[in-house]
Order: sequence, then C-alpha cells, then structure tokens
Amino acid sequence: MIKTMKRLIISTLVIIISMTSFAQNNVDALRYSMIGFGGTARYTSMGGAFGAIGADFSTLSTNPAGIGVFRKNEFTFTPSIYNSKTSSTYNGTASKDEKYNFNFSNIGMVYAFKTNNNNENSWKSVNFGFGLNRYNNFHNRVDIKGSNINSSLMSVYLENAQGIASDELGVFDTQLAFNTYLLDTIGGTTYFSNVPNGGILQRKSIETTGAQQEMVFSLGANYNNKFYIGGTIGFPYLRYHELSSYSEADDVDSISGFKSFTYHEEVNTSGTGFNFKFGIIYVPVDVEMLKVKIGAAVHTPTFYNLNETWSSKMNSSFDNGEKYSSDSPNGEYNFSLNSPMRAIGSIAVQIAKRGIISADYEFIDYSEARLRANDYSFFDENDKIQAKYKAQNNIRLGAEAVFGLFSLRGGYAIYGSPYKSNINDGKKTVFSGGFGIIEKGFFIDFAYAYSISNEDYYLYNYDVLNPASLEKTSHNFLMTLGFRF
Repeated sequence: MIKTMKRLIISTLVIIISMTSFAQNNVDALRYSMIGFGGTARYTSMGGAFGAIGADFSTLSTNPAGIGVFRKNEFTFTPSIYNSKTSSTYNGTASKDEKYNFNFSNIGMVYAFKTNNNNENSWKSVNFGFGLNRYNNFHNRVDIKGSNINSSLMSVYLENAQGIASDELGVFDTQLAFNTYLLDTIGGTTYFSNVPNGGILQRKSIETTGAQQEMVFSLGANYNNKFYIGGTIGFPYLRYHELSSYSEADDVDSISGFKSFTYHEEVNTSGTGFNFKFGIIYVPVDVEMLKVKIGAAVHTPTFYNLNETWSSKMNSSFDNGEKYSSDSPNGEYNFSLNSPMRAIGSIAVQIAKRGIISADYEFIDYSEARLRANDYSFFDENDKIQAKYKAQNNIRLGAEAVFGLFSLRGGYAIYGSPYKSNINDGKKTVFSGGFGIIEKGFFIDFAYAYSISNEDYYLYNYDVLNPASLEKTSHNFLMTLGFRF
C-alpha cells in the first residue's frame, strides 16, 4: 500500500512538472517579443519609418507624439491579405508550403480638439485617439522532409528514458513512445528502441495561425507647431495555435520489423497584456522649402498574462501488421511574460511639401524577456533566454513623393538577428511600396510589403542532427480607407 501510494505521488509530480515545462520556454518568449510594423497602408508602404512624421494612426503604437500632429478628426480602416511561404532544405531534400490569411490590419479614430489660442507660444491642440493596430501575423505552413542515416527521435527518447520507471516517463513524449512499443524495456529501467538509429525518412509539417494586435488609447498635444508630445496605453492581445506532425518511416522497406511512427503535437496560447508608450517630436528647422523633424519614443515592457493548453499523440506501425496509439493528457498552464523595453529614435526631412524622407532606429534587448508564474520559477527557461538572445538593432527607412493629389511611396526595413550564436540567422528584411490618392475629406492608400528571413530549424535536439534550412517569405497587401472631418 505504501509503495503504491508513493508511486502514485511520484507519477502525479511527473505529470505536473511535464505540464509546466513542456511548452512554455525561451522560444515562446522570443516569439511574442518580436513584433514587426503593421497598421495603415501608408505606414506600411514607407517601411514603418514614421517616428518623426506623425499624423498616421499606426504611430499610436510606435511614437505616440504622432497623434499631436493631426489637424483634423480622422477615421481609418485597413483590410489586408497576407500570404506566407516557407521553403525548406533538409539533408539535400527540398520542400515548400504556404498559407493565406485575410485580416484587418488597422481600425482607428482620432479626435483633434483645437484650443483656439492664437498666441505664438501656446498649445494649439489636444488630440485623443483609440483603435486597433495589428503588428504580428503567425499564419504559416512549414513542410520539412529528408533521409537521416545518423539518428532518430527515438535516439533522444532512449537516452532520456534510461534509469526511469516506465510509469514515471514524460507523459507528453517518452511515455507515449513506450506505450506504442517504439521503446521497450529489457527489464527494470533499462530500455531499447524498436526504431533504427538512422536510415529512415523523416518528415515534419507545422501549421500555425494567430496574431498579435493592440488596442490603443492615446493622448497628445501640439505646442506651437514645433513640439509634439504623446502617450499611449496599449492593451495587446495575442492568440497562437500550432499543429505539428512529425513522422519517421522505413520508406524503402529495408528495415526488419519497423514500419513507421507519427508524433502529433498541438499547442494553443492566448492572453492579454498592457504597456505604456511615451514619445516626443520636435521641429528644429521649419523654413519655406525645408522642414526637419526629430522624434524619440520609449516603450515599457508589455506585461502579458497568458494561458496555454497542449496535448500530444503518437501512432506506431510495424511490419507484422500491429499498430498502436497513445494519447497524452491535456496540459494547461497560466503564466506571465514580460517582454523587453524598446527605444526608438527618428528623423524626417520634408522638402517643400513635395516629399518626405524618413528613418527610424529601434533598440531592443531580447535577453531581457522573462517568464513568470506563481507556482513555478522558470529559472532554467530564463537562463536560456539570457544565454541565447541578445540586443537587436532595427532600422526602418521610408520615402514619399507628392504629385498633387497623388502620392508615391517606398520603404525598407531590416531587423537584426536576436540570436547570440550562429545557430540561427533570424535576420529579417522587408521591402515595401505603395501609393495614395487624397480628396477633400477622403483618402485611399494601397501598400505591398515583401519580407524575407532565413533560419536553421532542428527537428529535435541531438548532437549529430543536421538542421533544416528554412527560407521564410511573406507578401502583405493592404488598403486603407480614410475619412477626415
């Protein structure tokens, strides 16, 4: 009876520990801390380099001082079509997949309240705005396949299982392998694998959906058309769903006994947070043919409260016709994430109201992200965040040429790698362009943004495993309808 109770307690602890450490890790912290630029079509077409320009709703999420530049009330609405493609190469075998998504990149309203103070040194207006900006899109599909002569996922599970009783194995992975006879025991806690250590076809498909978007409430003011100040309270919301399927197979029927196995994983994450943003814009030069504006903004960390659920399943098949299946319990955990602070410096040059050239520099240190929970320390996960990630320097450039009622725009952005080592590149480059037409009280803008990044992806952790090389590209088409009154 005592032994039975002891085994029950140990098994329960194994389940609890597995549920708190299976999904929440340094990868989650990076995913939800890395945000791009999104919002209106004009903002996107100019590479997001709007920190010193202002008068665009997207700036409420970057430099809130931009709200002070508005002279009239304005409503904007931006539908978008997003397409992501991922090409992979694993051990010489190439594969690719893609996914489409229709979304709303922006909807927002700004109210401009003039003070009617005509004194030279006075506050000209106080402006208020609220709405939604979308700045991360998780919709993607990845397909990786190739032959591996050196190892199997079961090589990892076999090492992890040695010395552990079968009913105390990890309930989301290793125990599933034992239940489906991919791992078996010689006796006691010594295990062997029924899967060969290499010489197999490996394949993994990953489908992700979801987004990060932010509800913003901003207040700003205009002092003498020379100095603008603003602040934003942001309430970001995120949802992320990942469904993956990993398989190994004796594709040429050269291995006795083993036929194939498939390991399915599903993760759902959702949550909300809050942050504060503060910014200024100053106009040091304002003459007839030239206006120079400089801007600066600081973002506090975003304090997220997240809920994550996950589960896994394993199927096995053998040459003798036997098939086995095992499902994990459903894992669920509530935790917190503090994303890093951000600092942005900007400059814009306007030439005779005929055009604008602008640049933003953004600094963020991803090693400062932290996972938190009341009942779990996250010591190991936070140590990995500090060990793997570093400060990132992002540069955004934009230009606009005005021809009467028509505007032509272009942009470029580069986001540096967040990784300390060369295991992953992670650098992302964005090219964008678009045009706009403005009429009295109405405008319409179009934008297209193309992004490309490269990363190394490991199917599992093993010393002799080669990474899959991933090239990720995306195409984003936006149209903003705007009304001024």
